[in-house]
Amino acid sequence: MNSRILIVILILSFTSCNPQKLPVQEFAIESGGVTIAVINAEVARTQAERNRGLMFRKDLADGEGMLFIFETDHVLSFWMKNTIIPLSIAFITHDGRIVDIKNMYPKDINTVSSSRSARYALEVPQGWFSRVGVKEGDIVNVKNLR
Repeated sequence: MNSRILIVILILSFTSCNPQKLPVQEFAIESGGVTIAVINAEVARTQAERNRGLMFRKDLADGEGMLFIFETDHVLSFWMKNTIIPLSIAFITHDGRIVDIKNMYPKDINTVSSSRSARYALEVPQGWFSRVGVKEGDIVNVKNLR
């Protein structure tokens, strides 16, 4: 095998196993006007970033996650292809209200969808929302998105 081809294959396999993190932003989550939790979430803005999501990640600490931003409101659907970390997902309206919180399981290719139109989705380690007291109807402060 040509040594150049071998080098390219090694580089591609290394980058696919060690995904780059996206820019992180802190988001407060409020219930009744009181901050009940704070999450440091990578922000996935582009189609490519959203498609990649948390695939191939080996771990995700409590208090960390990924916020997916969509250009318009619609029913959102996610799956866990190539994702080995059990996750919980919150579907969030344009004004930050959590409409659904659902669990997702490693490598499950069945889709998990929002019950109605949403603009954002926030993935966190499975069970984090319940551990910190976040529930449907709470508000994620998405007003200061950078």
